[in-house]
This record gives sequence, structure tokens and C-alpha cells, in this order.
Amino acid sequence: MLALFNTTAFQCSKLITQHYSTSFSLGIRILHQKLHAPIYAIYGFVRYADEIVDTFHDYDQKTLFQQFEDETWRAIAEGISMNPILQAFQLTVRKYQIEDELIKAFLKSMKADLDLETCNSSDYQQYIYGSAEVVGLMCLRVFCEGDETMYQKLKNPAQSLGAAFQKVNFLRDMKSDYYERGRVYFPNVQFSAFDHDAKVKIEADIQKDFDFAYQEGILELPRSARLGVYLAYIYYVKLFHKIRKSTPEKILEARIRVPNARKLVLLAKTYIQHQLNFI
Repeated sequence: MLALFNTTAFQCSKLITQHYSTSFSLGIRILHQKLHAPIYAIYGFVRYADEIVDTFHDYDQKTLFQQFEDETWRAIAEGISMNPILQAFQLTVRKYQIEDELIKAFLKSMKADLDLETCNSSDYQQYIYGSAEVVGLMCLRVFCEGDETMYQKLKNPAQSLGAAFQKVNFLRDMKSDYYERGRVYFPNVQFSAFDHDAKVKIEADIQKDFDFAYQEGILELPRSARLGVYLAYIYYVKLFHKIRKSTPEKILEARIRVPNARKLVLLAKTYIQHQLNFI
């Protein structure tokens, strides 16, 4: 039965999310039930693409990525794929009318990782847009459930939130990005010369993104999505605060993280605030 196949495909995307990201798994779990499957599908898709360029160094990554890209467009065009991750994604794309432009921009940024070593300002903005902002827009399509007026109103804040998340990831992962992948994403920043001034400048940019996303976006989301997005926001803000308190030397030596126990505390506090209509 096709229904069973589709259910299994979405379950595969859920499994990937749970194994790869504790924070996003918690956030998705407290979205309204109707939003779970499509958001898992989006995460599964972006995670698989990211894995190809970040992990499979012993294989021909360019060929693998090209196959993944070709299969993605074939799945969307034909409405079927035997790859369960692409099956769940194409169903989500079709149901919520996610634009081809968003998918193209995402795939372009992922493909750029195969050759990326350093970024200039233009490369950086383009990469942030394709790797993070468009993912926020894909999710926003789901959250708005066809309400175009709401989508247009929340589009810019959604992009800012995605950008903030990605920039925090770049700071957190500077060591592994450099030593394992040979990359430095921040423009005009050299790994060996990363200092307090460079860190403060990057942090100010991230704070601006967070403030705009919260004030103009998260508080305006439909109630079905607000709690889950707010939890992801709170987790990343907590991580960001830990990074701000860390020296440049510590960032270059170790991966800053929020322990899982702390994430559960944040979940409980966020749920209580939501129940009391504080968010």
C-alpha cells in the first residue's frame, strides 16, 4: 500500500532527526502534531545532503552529491522515489508548495562545500542564504499552511533566525571545520589569527539576527508552531551565550555545547511559559 510506504518514509526522516540532533528533535516534538511529519522530512533531506559533503571523504563526494541532486529533482517531478528520505521530502514539497528556488539555493550551497576553503563577503552571504535561510523558509511554508499573507510577513524574520543558527554553528564548529574539512566560513577571518575583535564583530551580527527573528517573527508565528520554534531559539541563544563567555582560544580548541540535561530543563521551562501564555 502506498500509504504504508509514505508513512515509513516519514518515519525514516524522523529517525534521522532523532539520531542527528537532540535540540531539533525536542523542538519538533512540541510543534503541533500535524507539523511533525513535514518538518522531519525537511530535516532529513537537508541532513542527508550535508552528510555527503561533510562526512563521506573516502568516496567520490561530487558524484554522490550529483546523484542525490538528480534523484531529488526526479522525485519532485515524478511524485515518487524509492529513497524514503526523498519520498518524504517530495510529498512535503508538493503539499506545501515549497518553491524550486529554495531547493536550488540549498543544493548550491551544499555543493559549494565540496571546494570551499575560505569565503569573501559575497560568498558568505550567499552561502548563509542557501544553507540556512532557505531551510527556515521551507519550514515557514509548512507553518503557514498556505497562508501567503502570513508567509510574506514572516519571511524576513525566518531568514534571520536561520542565519543566526548557522552563524552560531560556524563559531561552535570552527575547530572541526578547519581541521577536518579545511574550511573557514567567516569572511576576512583566518583560523590562525582569530582573536577577540573578530569574535566580537561576529557576535554582534548574530545578536542582531536573533533580536529581529524573535521580535518580528517568533512572537507572530501561529500557535501550532510557536512553541517548537521558540524552544530551538532558546537552545541556540543559550549556546550563543556560552560561546560569548568563551575565549577565542577555547573556541579554537574545543566544541562548545549545551548538555542534554540542560536541554531538557529548557524544554520544561519553555513549555510552562507557553502554557501561561508568556510566549
